[in-house]
Amino acid sequence: METYLLDWANLLLRWLHVIVGIAWIGSSFYFVFLDSSLTPPEDEQLKKDGVSGELWALHGGGFYHPVKFKAAPPQLPDHLHWFYWESYSTWLSGFALFLISYLWSPSVYLIDPSVMPWSPAGAIAAALAFLVVFWLLYDGICRTLGQSENGDAKVGALVLVLVCVAAYAATHMFAGRAAFLLMGAMLATSMSANVFFWIIPGQRTMVADMKAGRPVDPIHGIRGKQRSVHNTYFTLPVLFAMLSNHYSFTYSHPQNWLVLIGMMFAGAAIRQFFVMRHGYKLGRNPHPWKYAAVGVVVLLALIVWLKPANLPAAAAAPEKVGMAQVQPVFAQRCVMCHGEALQSKGVRLDSAAEIKKNAQMVYQQAVVQKTMPLNNATGITDAERALVAQWFQQGATAD
Repeated sequence: METYLLDWANLLLRWLHVIVGIAWIGSSFYFVFLDSSLTPPEDEQLKKDGVSGELWALHGGGFYHPVKFKAAPPQLPDHLHWFYWESYSTWLSGFALFLISYLWSPSVYLIDPSVMPWSPAGAIAAALAFLVVFWLLYDGICRTLGQSENGDAKVGALVLVLVCVAAYAATHMFAGRAAFLLMGAMLATSMSANVFFWIIPGQRTMVADMKAGRPVDPIHGIRGKQRSVHNTYFTLPVLFAMLSNHYSFTYSHPQNWLVLIGMMFAGAAIRQFFVMRHGYKLGRNPHPWKYAAVGVVVLLALIVWLKPANLPAAAAAPEKVGMAQVQPVFAQRCVMCHGEALQSKGVRLDSAAEIKKNAQMVYQQAVVQKTMPLNNATGITDAERALVAQWFQQGATAD
């Protein structure tokens, strides 16, 4: 019953996480587009009111005319929408999903003894520390260098180094799948922390100053914009990390930390293309095709690099490998998670018929990618994997 309820919790939280994540990313992408597409106002009244940019848009059969004030409007409207529930809901649902998927069973999902033999409590503490320590280091970089000359370039370079170090550390401390997901959670935590600790407090200060009749300090808008821009570059790397647990050829690679860095770098480069493309259309910068090209080249290089080696044909054997030889392997190494009592992912391997039915999946997961048993918790040997490979290559018979 516990497994059944956890599956429902996983499904509903994942559904919620995707919904609110779309809302957050969608609004973030829209405002990056909006900022990059604004043009100086032509109407004299807008100029007098302190409008620094405007955009005319057509959507859904209607005309829209958003404007941006350099500091603050002459008068606050009665209704002012705050963009923060999308961020907080995404982080809360994501952390809850991480809790029931990984922290609930650290021995299964977080710990790979061949990588680091953690105790369950130690693995949980280290995973949570990853989220906090990265934010503190990232925030410290932004505080100390963010306002200096060429500050954005310095911050970007140091954050890139910090992400690379974190990727190396995560993949050498946790199981590959957990390491990739943890990197996504780490960046997403910093994104939401940017909203919670910088963007929203700055906006609240601006509103409070306006209501009190005090001049609005533009520094709050500058800082908020800086963290918002960082968030948009984190977005595609986070999305890859969250999706990667469905594709074991990425996180199971011996140099998975380089795979992770490469994919995140490609995502950030492609995002830069889209950000600068808005400015290009207005003649503000050259065509940013080079960023897209770099991202695509990195992706193609990874595709070539991760191509699985061709397995040698099964060696000739005096007798054909049949079910009688491989079924004991499945009984010892697989049935505890894929039997009648616990049918993980709806897969059973406790009978000849079920083994035959799932032969292709077993071959892919246990032989080609070597991702099953998960983190090799049951200690399957290379000789046993070779036996399963030979059985599959000879036809995966059920007799």
